[in-house]
Amino acid sequence: MIIALIQWYRTLVASTAQELLASSGIRATRQRLQVLEALEAEPNDATAQEIFERLRARGVTIGLATVYRALGLLSRQGVVDVLVHRPGEVCYRLCGDEHHHHLTCTECHQVVEIGECGLDSWLDRLGTAHGFAVTGHAVEVTGICAD
Repeated sequence: MIIALIQWYRTLVASTAQELLASSGIRATRQRLQVLEALEAEPNDATAQEIFERLRARGVTIGLATVYRALGLLSRQGVVDVLVHRPGEVCYRLCGDEHHHHLTCTECHQVVEIGECGLDSWLDRLGTAHGFAVTGHAVEVTGICAD
């Protein structure tokens, strides 16, 4: 029973990952699926090195450069978000596709997605004052969470 449940869950995650890649116009290679599935299991965010180590611990044969390439493609296509709250490291997070921002804890690395955004009118005024046409924005607020 438990083995059947685990197999069902793996099939569900794999099909969800394949659908996500397909809807983003990305060919679903084994390595891309493995990287995406590792990110799906992350409650917050992870660096490429952390994803690589978690995959290797599960017995997955994959190179670190392959993990970096997969994450680069996934971020360029908008499948994953890139966060920079760790000095000298880039973190990746699988998020929803609606507009949002992040609160990130610099101690435990908890990430909270914030869906509400009141920045558009302020950014439009700021852009106009400086001769810019604002086409988008992303905000990552760092701090220390209650935990």
